[in-house]
Amino acid sequence: METKILSTKEIKKAAELIKNGEVVAFPTETVYGLGANALNPEAVKKIFKAKGRPSDNPLIVHISNLNQLKKIAFVNKKAKNLIKNLWPGPLTIILKKKKIVPKEVTANLESVAVRMPKNKIALKLIELSGVPIAAPSANISGKPSGTCFEDVLEDFNGKISAIIKSKHCDFGIESSVVDLTEKNPVLLRPGALSFEKLKKFLPNLVLHKGKTIAAKSPGMKYKHYSPKAKIILFEGLAKNKIREYKRKLEKSEKKVKIIKPANSKEFSKKMFMLFRKCDKKNIDYILIPSIEEKGIGLAIMNRIRKASTKIIKK
Repeated sequence: METKILSTKEIKKAAELIKNGEVVAFPTETVYGLGANALNPEAVKKIFKAKGRPSDNPLIVHISNLNQLKKIAFVNKKAKNLIKNLWPGPLTIILKKKKIVPKEVTANLESVAVRMPKNKIALKLIELSGVPIAAPSANISGKPSGTCFEDVLEDFNGKISAIIKSKHCDFGIESSVVDLTEKNPVLLRPGALSFEKLKKFLPNLVLHKGKTIAAKSPGMKYKHYSPKAKIILFEGLAKNKIREYKRKLEKSEKKVKIIKPANSKEFSKKMFMLFRKCDKKNIDYILIPSIEEKGIGLAIMNRIRKASTKIIKK
């Protein structure tokens, strides 16, 4: 398959491909998405094939207007409040789905994850396609998310119909996912929108903890965001041992890189890119000290833990 590289002025061509049941990678404010017509089961299956993604891992449906939302989901009061204040933006809301949404999108669940991205290219693509677009992050399943055109081309050249070439994504980390199908709202996946900001609109919001059998959100069930290099996370007092650990590994002739998250907001933009750069340099181990889990730091730590081979706490 030849993968077409489209400019931001060729969104209409990308929309035609979506209409025809093809897969197109496109930028959002969080990370690049791998999109197909959310109402076409056969098109959705192409996403899973291209990514090598397990079929029980649900997709997020991207919309450009509230009429599309009403078509695919039952909207409750809590959702209306979040939508009014935080959409478009890096927030995914889980609602009870309507029958029109294929089981392939929702992993056979009765809920659907929906968001309205705050990105002109993404919104225009959805609008011109005339359908909601199912789109997980544009990366091979389990690997670091694609945050720029070059990353996506590296992973999907020859595997999908087209990639819209654009600048680096603003946040560099995926959307926050809030489940509104239960009595109390639950933050299933910390993301670009902070827990603290969400609490302003959902005072009884809680953070999901523990394992789950039926994952309502991407990023809950499997190891994610991992480079080929093994990531070791150092928490608490163990952070003081990170250089000692590095010397020990280097004595075993391992290539080691220490990555220190300084400014959380800036680090979130570069994190997945840094992981990919380490792989290109054949780094064996990436050592990372933990950061405070406030603001976007909560999402950063969530991604690092998901990607880690080992966590050292003392």
